Amino acid sequence: MVNNLGVNNSLLNQYISEIRDKAVQIDSMRFRRNLERVGEIFAYEISKKLNFIKTEIPTPLGIAGVPVLAKQPVIASVLRAGLPFHQGVLNYFDKAENAFISAYRKYSKDGTFQIKTDHISCPSIDDKTVILVDPMLATGSSMVLAYNTLIQKGIPKHTHIVSVISSKEGIEYVQKKLVGKNITLWTAAIDDELTVKSYIVPGLGDAGDLAYGGKE
Repeated sequence: MVNNLGVNNSLLNQYISEIRDKAVQIDSMRFRRNLERVGEIFAYEISKKLNFIKTEIPTPLGIAGVPVLAKQPVIASVLRAGLPFHQGVLNYFDKAENAFISAYRKYSKDGTFQIKTDHISCPSIDDKTVILVDPMLATGSSMVLAYNTLIQKGIPKHTHIVSVISSKEGIEYVQKKLVGKNITLWTAAIDDELTVKSYIVPGLGDAGDLAYGGKE
């Protein structure tokens, strides 16, 4: 299942417009904050799919029956671009456990690359709900690698894969490679093209560099 929240008119698209706009995104602090805001919106929408239990809450004047989250998810992200997006999700699931995956592109002399992982910091995810976030779903390779790295720590009950902007090719790749897994894909926009260097077009550029500055 793919949930594209951007097809409906909402404030989400205001934030997406600023994230994409080259005149606005040069403000790194605003770029990070907009990614965080988008993460909050996704967290709210995903929460509707989770299990709740009715709890009796004492108030100054009596007892109120309030549905509350039955179990907190594990929020996982791919460093470094995923950090502000991760924080947005964590703002709403503020009691969640967290996981972080260090991944990078290893380039060959001919310009091709492979996705490699350096490190994972993760609690057990066995039979838990996992929210795996990365701002960009380009080829889908890093997302599939991140998922396969995570399941070394257990088999999740359900995984929500969340990206701000996705390519059609990336979505198809994830669906193909993770077929039969209990996964829901979430995005705010689906773009048609990838460049030869696997950047999404029109996309927004390099999310990590826009959030935290360039790298060598």
